[in-house]
Amino acid sequence: MPSHGTIILASASPRRTELMALAGIEFSVVPADINEEVLPGEKPSEHVMRLAREKADAVAATTRGRFFIGADTVVVLDERIMGKPVDDAEAYRMLSALSGRSHEVITGFSVFDKVSGIHLTRCVVTEVTFKELSEGEIRAYIATGCPMDKAGAYAMQGGAVHFIRSICGSYTNVIGLPMTELYETLSQLGALDVDRL
Repeated sequence: MPSHGTIILASASPRRTELMALAGIEFSVVPADINEEVLPGEKPSEHVMRLAREKADAVAATTRGRFFIGADTVVVLDERIMGKPVDDAEAYRMLSALSGRSHEVITGFSVFDKVSGIHLTRCVVTEVTFKELSEGEIRAYIATGCPMDKAGAYAMQGGAVHFIRSICGSYTNVIGLPMTELYETLSQLGALDVDRL
């Protein structure tokens, strides 16, 4: 799909890159390098939207192009953000906590039009329910190494696909980028040549 001006994805995530490509959007990847710590009193939705905008802005400041997309995804259980596990023990604790329960996956994304100076920032929430996990299932998954760079210690499109009982909301949001909402936002800013589809 042709784009009006260069679209830059400010993310190193291969999953987000795959989703953008599946949507037929022409883009380049320039990862952002920012501090991703949660601020005191910051709600999960506020956190992901702030980081998404900061990522888009950081890359826009040093990169040629017009439309810059930043995104951040968190797993939230009992209103607390579950980050990426630092070791196998923490991965085990996270997966045990998610077992048999519902949690939220929240992605914030921000599109910055460098020409007009407009930012459009949104967040999308998906409810995910896990089946009851046995100790053996959790340990076998941890042994694959997959949980270590994933928020909440799992990836739906990876080895945890059989953990998920149900999903309420955007499927692609759980992977890391709510593509319907992002597509609508890019179209709203005139970044996509939708008439040619």
